[in-house]
Amino acid sequence: MTQQKVLFVCLHGAAKSVLAAADFERLAKERRLPIAAESAGTEPDPEIAPKVLAALKAEGVDLTGQKPRLVTREMAAGATRVIAFGCALGGAAPEGGPEGPKVEQWEDVPNVSDGLPAARAAIRERLERLLDAWSAS
Repeated sequence: MTQQKVLFVCLHGAAKSVLAAADFERLAKERRLPIAAESAGTEPDPEIAPKVLAALKAEGVDLTGQKPRLVTREMAAGATRVIAFGCALGGAAPEGGPEGPKVEQWEDVPNVSDGLPAARAAIRERLERLLDAWSAS
C-alpha cells in the first residue's frame, strides 16, 4: 500500500504550511499513524520564515537549509489530502472526482506575522481534529 500523505499549502510556503507539516508528522507519529506530510507554496518565498525555523528548532525539528517549494500538480495528485491556508492552487489543483484528493481550505488560521502562538494554536487544533477523524476511519 502506498503511504498516505497530506500536502499543506500556503501562499509563500514559508510559515503556516511548514508549521502544519512539521506538527502533523509529529502528532501522527505519536498516534502511530503512518502518514507523511509535506509543505509547499503557490508563490514560495526564498526562505522559511526565521521565527518558524526557530520555533521548530527549539522543539527538535531542524529545517535549516530547507527552502519553500512551489506546489505542483504532481505533489497535489500524490497526496491523500490537500489542505490550503486560504490560497487557490491554480494549475496545481488536483483533478477532482473519486480518485483525486479534494482541496480543503483552512481560511481562519491567523497569519504567523500577526503572532506565532495564535497561528500555531489554530493549526494544532485543526490538526488534532484531522487526526482524530483519520484515527476513527
